[in-house]
Amino acid sequence: MRKMLLGKLGIFLLLKGLRMLTLLIAICFISFLLVKNSPIDPIQAYIGADMLKVGPEQREKIAEYWGLDQPVMVQFLNWGSALLAGDLGTSMIFRRPVAEIIGERFVNSLVLMITAWVLSGVIGFVMGVLSAMKKDTWIDRLIKWYCYTLASTPTFWMGLLMLIVFAVWLGWFPIGLGVPAGVLAADVTIADRIEHLILPAITLSIIGVANVALHTRQKLIDVLASDYVLFARARGERGFILFWRHGLRNVALPAITLQFAAFGELFGGAVLAEQIFSYPGLGQATVEAGLRGDVPLLLGLVIFSTFFVFAGNLIADLIYYAVDPRTRESRMI
Repeated sequence: MRKMLLGKLGIFLLLKGLRMLTLLIAICFISFLLVKNSPIDPIQAYIGADMLKVGPEQREKIAEYWGLDQPVMVQFLNWGSALLAGDLGTSMIFRRPVAEIIGERFVNSLVLMITAWVLSGVIGFVMGVLSAMKKDTWIDRLIKWYCYTLASTPTFWMGLLMLIVFAVWLGWFPIGLGVPAGVLAADVTIADRIEHLILPAITLSIIGVANVALHTRQKLIDVLASDYVLFARARGERGFILFWRHGLRNVALPAITLQFAAFGELFGGAVLAEQIFSYPGLGQATVEAGLRGDVPLLLGLVIFSTFFVFAGNLIADLIYYAVDPRTRESRMI
């Protein structure tokens, strides 16, 4: 039996790997074409303010150095062959290896996204459970109003509001950046990093609670209306004991899946939050690479973000598979 389950799991992982590979190829090719057909001149973005001092011959040498004088498909194939060899290329705007930039920025973004992800998941789950247990009361109506309002609130608007209120008016938190300005890296403390992390993390988390809370509420309401819960009520089970014995397992699995599947939305929200708060993460680097036509950096970030989102969905499927045996047959298809 164990061998059969391991075999099915291996087939499942193999199919997921093939899907991820085809997805990466398609996304990289589309992103490459979009950047190449954009009105942004990568040579001009590379030169910057010294554009007037650079003549046509120098422009040709720069284009030749970066391979921009070759046909689009040749450029894509050259980049793909270097990628297979483990080389993501060199950033045109940072003049550094793309892998090195992603490694530095990923740490900042990971801390931000994990903090916001955990907060939104826990708070959203608790709010959904509380709303379902107090159905049709003022608590339920308040939570639903809060969730519906946040579900239609853009991340950038919430970030600007948090910035104005807590950083400008009240002065409780720094206005932006990931560390204090003018301080050497060796002198930056963990407390300084946490202080600069709070506002972006809160902005992402309070936006992300809506989906988990509303989904958990509806799922728990359905569970509480089931026959076995009615039987448990007849035996005298109430409140937290009733939820712990009959509701937690049924609502936790969908919430876990939804939360891991929200990696894509979380990454998209982090891009906006990092721009608003000038937080030095992957989101800010993605915007800079797109606006300045830095193809190697942009494609490297696209690959990394795609893998990150895909990994989140895969983890959700594996957790679902491990926790609920009833779903194993359907998940292996």
